[in-house]
Amino acid sequence: MAVDERPLIMHVIHHLVMGGMENGLVNLINNLPESRFRHVIVCIENDSDFRERIVRKNVSIIVMDRSRIGVWALRRELFALCRKLKPAIVHSRNLSGLDALLPARLAGVRYCVHSEHGRDMDDLDGNNRKLAVLRTLHRPLVTRYITVSKDLQGYLVERVGVAAKHITQIYNGVDTDRFSPVINKPQGILPETFQGQDKVVIGTVGRLQAVKDQATLMKAFAGLLTKYPDVASYVRLAIVGGGPLCEELRKLGKTLNISANLWLPGKADNVPDILKSFDLFVLPSLAEGVSNTILEAMATGLPCVVTAVGGNVELVTDGYNGKFFNPGDVDGLRDVIAGYVLDAELRKHHGQNARKATVDRFSMDAMMFNYQQVYEYGLP
Repeated sequence: MAVDERPLIMHVIHHLVMGGMENGLVNLINNLPESRFRHVIVCIENDSDFRERIVRKNVSIIVMDRSRIGVWALRRELFALCRKLKPAIVHSRNLSGLDALLPARLAGVRYCVHSEHGRDMDDLDGNNRKLAVLRTLHRPLVTRYITVSKDLQGYLVERVGVAAKHITQIYNGVDTDRFSPVINKPQGILPETFQGQDKVVIGTVGRLQAVKDQATLMKAFAGLLTKYPDVASYVRLAIVGGGPLCEELRKLGKTLNISANLWLPGKADNVPDILKSFDLFVLPSLAEGVSNTILEAMATGLPCVVTAVGGNVELVTDGYNGKFFNPGDVDGLRDVIAGYVLDAELRKHHGQNARKATVDRFSMDAMMFNYQQVYEYGLP
C-alpha cells in the first residue's frame, strides 16, 4: 500500500460547532488543493454534527474532552498524538489552541502556526493582562501567526510583543456563488407570517451567546414597534442560531411582547436561503474578529448594520454598504434600523454596494491562496 506523502496539517480548535471560526476552518479544508495537503482536526473539547459540512474524504476528527480529563492529561495526549501522526504543521486557533503548542514542539513538530479569530466576553477590548501574558509566554513556540483582521494584528504587536514580520493578516473568504442576491425572496423558508414581498425582514445569524448580544437587537426591535406602531404589520425579526441563550431569548421576546413578529428557530443548515429571505442584516456583537456572517450577508446583497468593533469596521463602510452603532446602544440601533425599514431605496443601494465590496475584496480564492502560502512556507 502506497504511503501518502502529502503533508499533514493538524488543526487544533476549541470545539467543532456552528460558528464563524469553525465555518472558516471547514471552508479551508474543503477548498485547499486536495492533492497537496491532508488534514486532521483536534477538538480541545468536543464536536457536533457540524462535522458533516466537511466534504473532503478521510478527514479525522479527534475529540479531547479537556473539561473531563483536565489540562495536564490533555497535554500528554496531544504529545502522544503528535508523536503518532507526525504532522508537518500544527495550526492552533484562539486561546484554547495554545495548549497544543508545547506538546507539538516537544514531539518534534517544527512548524507551528497560531491564528487569532476574535475575542470573548472576558477580553472584549483586548486589555485583559492575564490573557496577554499567557499569549506572550507561548510566543516562542509559534513559527507564524495569522490574524483575520488588522485589529487583531495590532493587538499581537502591541500587547503580546509579536514582531509584525511574523504575522500574516488574512481576511475570511466567502463563497460568492453560494451566497448571492435574488430578485424575489425564496418561499417556504421563513414562517408564513414572514413571507411575502411586502414584508421587511430584519435578521441575524450567529451563535446565541453573550458576546453576540442578540438581546440588544430584540430590545431595539421592540423600541421600533413602539415608536413606529404602523410598521408592526409588515416588519419581522429573525434571530437564527443555536446556543446557550436560546431559551433566555425566547423569554425576552415574550417579555418585550414581540413574539408575534419574532422567529427564533435555533440552528439552521440552510443559511444561504435564510439570508436570501432577509432585507436587512444586523450583527450586535460586543466583539468580533472578522465575521463570516457579515461577509455572507454582504455577498447576498444585504445592507449590514453592525457594531463598530474589531474587524467589523474593516468590512462595512458606514453610509456605503451599511451603518455602525455602538455596542449595547438600544436606541441608536432602533433609529438606524428605522432608517432602513422606512427607505426601500436605501436598502437596495447599500445592498448592491455590499455585494460589490464582497466580490472585490473577500473572495474565497484569495483566502485559499493566502493560507496555502503560509502553509507552504514552512514545508521542506
